[in-house]
Amino acid sequence: MNSMNHYAPTFECETCTREFSSQSAANQHMNALNHWKPTIPCEMCTMKFRTQTAADSHMASMGHYKNYCRDCNRRFMNDNCLRQHLNSKTHRGTTVSCPCCKTSFVTASGVSHHLESGSCPNAASLNRDRIHRIIRSLDPNGAICKKQIGWHDEQPSVTYSVTPRAFNGTSWVCYICKKCFTTSRGLEAHLNSPVHKEKVYHCLKRGCPKEFHSLASLFSHLESESCGFIRFEGVQQVHKRINDAILGNRMITGF
Repeated sequence: MNSMNHYAPTFECETCTREFSSQSAANQHMNALNHWKPTIPCEMCTMKFRTQTAADSHMASMGHYKNYCRDCNRRFMNDNCLRQHLNSKTHRGTTVSCPCCKTSFVTASGVSHHLESGSCPNAASLNRDRIHRIIRSLDPNGAICKKQIGWHDEQPSVTYSVTPRAFNGTSWVCYICKKCFTTSRGLEAHLNSPVHKEKVYHCLKRGCPKEFHSLASLFSHLESESCGFIRFEGVQQVHKRINDAILGNRMITGF
């Protein structure tokens, strides 16, 4: 048997040094003594466990969850949810101020929505269309504005009201995109939002095809870090540069 290597095959225990003449015998041994090799990994370190309960216990005690906020002791479904939490008011505070009324917001997109929606008490004349007009006049090279031939200003005074004809028996339906709403007020807010207006801004990253109806949408895209152009902290600096250009009537240069 030595010369021909005719020994019977052996089946090893996954944990100890025992060997068996059949896989079923090895399995019986490992079942009886719980000698199965650990296969369930920790999400952060190299440790492995035999049961999900043991893995969860380890990760909970060590804070080893992959998408985990240690400060809040909260776990999140994915990296995007964790990032949104870390960029929320809980961790960022309200450090971005409206240039007109000094109300504080968490993000640049929040300030932009405040101004574009005409909600600022010290700048009631500002809205999405007027802000775009100002930025377009300061952005001849199209750093953030789309280059549009024959652009005409939209009519900001036009508002839409919902009639009973929009109700289909179960939902209130947008006649443009067919999106359904549970209330007429929800549909009315949708119709009077920028969502169906022309896309007038583009992403600052060369090669990113994203275009936006509003400045708030552009900043929201950048804050999400989805295209990798800039980190969340840097978006607030871009917002400040645009504000400074508007208030100082200076040209907007590339970013």
